[in-house]
Parts: sequence; C-alpha cells; structure tokens
Amino acid sequence: MKSASTTPKRLIALGIVAIVLMTSLGARMWFLQAISSRDVEVVIGKVRSRTIKLLPERGRVFDSAGRIMADNKRTLVVTIDRAVVRKAAERLMLAQRLSGPLNQPVESLLIRMQDERYGPFEAVPLLEGISEEAALFLMERVEDYPGIYVREEWRRNYPYGALASHVLGYIGAILKENLAYYKSIGYDPNERVGQYGVEQTYEPMLRGTPGFVRYEVDAVGNILRLVERVEPIAGDDLQLSIDLTVQQFAEQALETQLLVRRRVEAGQVKLPDGTLDPKYAEINYYKAPAGSVVVMNHNSGRIIAMASYPRFDLRWFGGGVSKDKFSQLFPQTDDPDLSILVNRAISGRYNVGSSFKPLVAYAALNTGQLPNGGEYTFDDRGTYKLESIPEDRCQQGVKCIFRNSICRSTGAPCRYGKVNIESALAISSDTFFYKIGEQILTERGYSPVLENQVRLFGLGSPTNIDLPYEYAGTIPSKELKKRLASIGAISQESGQAYYVGDQVLFAIGQGLLSATPLQMAQAYSTIANGGRIYEPRVGVALLAPGTRDSRPGFADLTTTQVVKRLVSLQPKSRLKMTSDIRDPIVKGMARVITGPGVNFDYYHKTTGENLFRSYDYEALPIAGKTGTAQGRDNLPWNDSSAFGAFSLNANKPYTVFAYLEKAGYGSQAAAPVVKCIFTALAGGYRFDPLLTADPLDKAGYAVAATTNLRNPLCLIGAASDIRE
Repeated sequence: MKSASTTPKRLIALGIVAIVLMTSLGARMWFLQAISSRDVEVVIGKVRSRTIKLLPERGRVFDSAGRIMADNKRTLVVTIDRAVVRKAAERLMLAQRLSGPLNQPVESLLIRMQDERYGPFEAVPLLEGISEEAALFLMERVEDYPGIYVREEWRRNYPYGALASHVLGYIGAILKENLAYYKSIGYDPNERVGQYGVEQTYEPMLRGTPGFVRYEVDAVGNILRLVERVEPIAGDDLQLSIDLTVQQFAEQALETQLLVRRRVEAGQVKLPDGTLDPKYAEINYYKAPAGSVVVMNHNSGRIIAMASYPRFDLRWFGGGVSKDKFSQLFPQTDDPDLSILVNRAISGRYNVGSSFKPLVAYAALNTGQLPNGGEYTFDDRGTYKLESIPEDRCQQGVKCIFRNSICRSTGAPCRYGKVNIESALAISSDTFFYKIGEQILTERGYSPVLENQVRLFGLGSPTNIDLPYEYAGTIPSKELKKRLASIGAISQESGQAYYVGDQVLFAIGQGLLSATPLQMAQAYSTIANGGRIYEPRVGVALLAPGTRDSRPGFADLTTTQVVKRLVSLQPKSRLKMTSDIRDPIVKGMARVITGPGVNFDYYHKTTGENLFRSYDYEALPIAGKTGTAQGRDNLPWNDSSAFGAFSLNANKPYTVFAYLEKAGYGSQAAAPVVKCIFTALAGGYRFDPLLTADPLDKAGYAVAATTNLRNPLCLIGAASDIRE
C-alpha cells in the first residue's frame, strides 16, 4: 500500500510537466505568429499564386554601317507548373494528354517535367517554338491541361549565317557549371545566354530587364485572376566596328588561299647524303587546315574585320535542334587543327617567325644596342657563330652556329654581304638578328632587355579586346622555362637556365615565343602610328533599345541614342618612336614590298618583291614583313605562314596581319591574303554584294558552304628565291 505522502509529490511533478509543455506550446505559437509569420505568408502566397517571368527582347547587333548581324524572332514556349505534376501518376497522365497536341514523345515530356535545374515554384519549359494554333488550342482548354501556360519569348536570328561567327558568338542554354552564378544575378534557368563572342562579352547589356506576370491559382493550378503584370525592358542594341563587306572579303581570301595551299607540294625530307628519307612519302602536301586574319584601324584600335577558319554556321545555334543532330552537324574532334569554336585571331598560340623582327629592330634601336642607329652594318655570310660560347663548349656539342634561310638558287644558306637594319628587314637576314639577340643579352649582364622591350608592344599580355578567351602569349625567359619544366612541357635540364641559344631563337620569332595574330596586329599598328598603343575593340557603342530600321536589313544609326561609347579616343600607352628609331624600320618593311633587295654574289630580291610586283603601290603604299614559323620536327609541311603590313597613307590607316597554319612560307601563303585585302581596301577589287543566308532547313543537314574569292588573281605572285 502506497503512503499518502507520495500522492502530492506526483501531482506536483505532473503540474510542473504541464506548465513546461504549456510554456513551450505558447512560445512556439508566439514564434510562428510574431517571427515566422512573414515566411509562412510567403510560402502560402507561392502556393496560391504563380509568377511567370517575361523575358525581354534581346538587344540587336549591327555592323559599322548598321547592317543587322543579330536579330530576334518571337517564339512561344509551353511551360508546366511543377506543383501540378509532383506525383508520377499525374506526370504520366498529363504527358500522355500533351503528347498529341505538342507532337512530342511521352518520354521526352516526362524528362522535361522532372528537370532538376528548376525549383519547386518555377515554371518548367516543356517545348519551345510551338505554333500559334497549338498555343491557342491549349489556352482554350486550360481545364483539360492544368498547370499549363504559354508564354512569349524571343529567339536569336543570325541573318548572315557563318559570316563573322567568331566575333558575334551565339546564344545557348546556361551550362550546368554556370547555373548557380546566373541564378544569383536573377536569371531564369531556362534562359539562353551569350556563350561566345560579343554575345558573351555584352550579355548583361544585351539581355535587358525581365518582367513578370503574377496569377492567383487554385489547388490544381488553374488561373483564377491576374494579380500583377510588369512589362520587360528590352536590352541595349550594340554597334560593332566590323565592316561586313571587308569581313566577307577577308574570309573569302583566307579560305581561298587555304584551299590553294592544300594543293601545293611541300619540300622533301632528305638524309645527309642527299637521298630521300624513307620514313616519309616522296610527295607531301600542306595540310593548311586553319588560319586567321585581323584588319585593324591603327589610329583607333577598332577592328574592321576578324576572320578565323574553320568557322561555324550560326543559324544552327539558335536552339530547337536536338543534341544528337547538333553532334552530327558539328562533330567533336581531338584534332586541334579542325576545331571550329576557336577564334584563332585571339586564341591562336603561334611562333610568328621573322614577322617578329621589326620588334627586335625597335629594341636594338631604342636601347642603343646598335651603334649609330640605322647606319650600323653587318657582314652577312650566311651563318653566325655565337661569340659568347667558348670554342671547347662548341666542340662538346653545344650549338654555336646558326644559319640563314635557304636560297632556292644555291640550296645553301643565303649570303647577303653588308646589311644594315633596313636591308636586313627587307631580305630577312637571320644572322643580323642572331647577333642582336646574343649581344643585347651578353653585353648587358644577361638582363632581360629584349624581353622588356617586346613587352612594351603588349606581347606576353592580353590586349583586353572585348571578346572572350583571349590568349596572353609567352615571352621567353628564365621564369617561363622553369614553369614549363615544372609541368613537363620541356625537360628539367632545359628548364634550369635561360641560355644564349634561347635568346637567338627569340630574336627571330622562334623558340618559346608565342603570340596571337591580334597581338601582332596591335604591335604593327604601334609602329604604323608612331608609338601609340590602342586597346583593340569590336564594340563601338551601346545604343538605346529599339533602334528603328532605316530599310530592310539595316538599322537607322542616325537617330538612335548612344547609351555608352565603348571605344576610347585616347591610347592606353605610348612608346618612344622618334624618327631615328622608326624610319629605318618602316623603310625596311616598305622595301619588303617594293624592293630593292641586296646584291652580293648575285641579286637577292626581298621576301615580298615578286609577290607585290602586281600590286598598285601608288594607290595605297604599304610596309610589311614576312615570317615562316618552323613546325613540328622541322618537317616542311608543318611550317606555318605569317605576314603583317600597314598602310603608309594617313587617310587609310589600316593594319592587316594574317596567319595560316601549316601552309608553308610567309611570302607564299599569308602574304597573298594580305595583298588581296589591301588591294580591295585601295579600291582595286570590287567587294562582292552581301547576301543573307538562306532560311534554315531544320530537317536537312546543310551548313554554310565555304566562301571563296570570285576572282583569286590577287593571290598570284612569282615565287621568291628566299624561303621565308
């Protein structure tokens, strides 16, 4: 029998428990009402309402004359309220009912309904580009298709197909790795964003500001009433510096010349005894798979044309093409020579060969390395022996002797006799620049004088052009060699120091030097304009949304409002470019075009003298420099071709640089392309009319055809005696 004293204790304990429970319940009710009420209201509001984002019309893109390069087309998109299809049975039933009206497989609709990129309260797009009839059918039967909405969006349209594709870029779905970023700045997961070119660079400005429509809905997703509507604001329009007539011509000249070079036999590989090396076929052709051309205004940095090959057909990048079909149209490849999504003008990593010599000439003159400036002469006998390497080291296998390019007439290194900086540039004397390269290093305490001088032109750093994926390039140095050795790109032994041999190769544009065609165009522009360095730009101005058309295919640039100018009128830096420095360089480069060469043993023509014999120099005088970059294993069919030139007419401030991969000598592959472009800029070649591309046939597999010159005679010129 329990004692009487136990009962009060139990009652007290129960009372305490009751008080604690009541206190906890009261605190929780207070928290829900006073603290979490707003959060609860938001959730309830989301359940009772649906917000559909209204995407703005994307800003259009125009060339320098107002031609419409990127336009928009209205499209209708079917979306589904995810809350309506949470259960598998509900998803299957609705997918089966939608399959007929949308003409889509049930499996495809089920996959879209469960797309994990979209949150629980976000509308999920099921199908893009439905017809007006299909949209009307669904909207009239909302009770049969709960949670279904049809919204208006815009699709990008590229009227000129593949023309300027690497500059324009394209619109694509947000990549999974970028989804979190875009959502953080207010993008919808189903939005399409710029993935390349100016479409990517100017994405926030071109996109505009989305609007929205908010509906009150019932438990099954049917719309009860419109709560709020905010209209979207269209994106800014964009005017480019690109002149599509010059752009088309540059692409035509580049592609035509690459095709021509593929039909040209490269040199043979012989053993020391003069017989053919049995490891290689007797006849080999240049692969000439790719190349690029840059046309720049050297008084402003504006890019007039930027061609890169292989190019790609932008019409297929507008969406609405299955992944499998897209892979068939643009198959992936492990061969970097065939990659289409590489703008070689800004991403090409190239030795530039002797086209680099004008910059070395500048370094020698600007630092006083050459005594008496341009009057210094050197006796070129075809080879150069390093003076800083002891003879015993040479006997131990260290390479001490470097030679000129081979002359066709003798089959031996060319001998030029007495040359100064002007004639050395004209006939491209390697030995002259070997000597500069060695002595500017050894006579100045092995300090990086040449490296620092070259960096003044912008090499080794991005130009900051308004295009993505620019390559900075490399300048040979001790630090670079150490870094390359650490990643296994060169041997550990080679990476221990920076040698004189590295420096003399650097002085002729070989070795570990790499630069882009754009960087070289910028460097040549600096020589052309007397030392001013401009940041290159393809964007000229952002314009107020809704620029009117002046006529079909053209925007009216005379009445539009400029929101922001994108080109600075001031150079970002200046180089010392006095007449005693600039004149010998420009005169030597002008002699590349016109001659004369030098007369030693026999008359040696300049590297461009034969080619430009048919060029109208009086119509547009130019100065230029050839370059041949030795390819892998020093096999002749792996040699790449470079040529740059600039106008000497102040009223036509053009600089052009071309690079053709695995296409042979600079005078025979790249130089003819530049010659054609200057011929056209001078008015000696009628530009072909610009024609818009045919409407895209999504049922077919046709991509933009190769574009060629109507009359390729401007590419023709006699072969030079010098293999340069």
